[in-house]
Amino acid sequence: MSVTDGDIGRPADAAQLDAIAALIERWAEAQREENPSVLGIERENDNGVRRWLLRLTGEEKQYIAVWFTLRQRSVSVETYFMPGPEENIEQCFTYLLRLNARLGGLRFAVGQEEAVYLMGATSVHHVTEDELDRLLGAAYAYTEAYFRPAMRIGYQSRFGG
Repeated sequence: MSVTDGDIGRPADAAQLDAIAALIERWAEAQREENPSVLGIERENDNGVRRWLLRLTGEEKQYIAVWFTLRQRSVSVETYFMPGPEENIEQCFTYLLRLNARLGGLRFAVGQEEAVYLMGATSVHHVTEDELDRLLGAAYAYTEAYFRPAMRIGYQSRFGG
């Protein structure tokens, strides 16, 4: 069950966070072993913020990197979708914003240097293997479905347009 950033809920205590981190770790390792799209996993623990990076291989976009970040109230999911568009900027952002209404669990957002990301979060109290599967699957599916059309709009001259 994904939620907006303002609706995450109550914080987890240290024991709950450790249990959630262990669940994410087991799930990530299972993905590495069982999911042929997963190329590898990296882990970070910076000042108590634990992160897992799952590197995937795609067809429309060669590589997809999906970050899962465990915080006191939420697990956030983020993937770099594309660089900021160089052409048809308004049309590209309009296309992506209209897609947000159809997406489940993730949304398009503009980050540093106008780059586009897919982002989402779920409450720490809703983290299950099924929820992690759903979020990873959404990041993969949305990237595969919308990367090439967005690039064709935002980089039209490079695609022969």
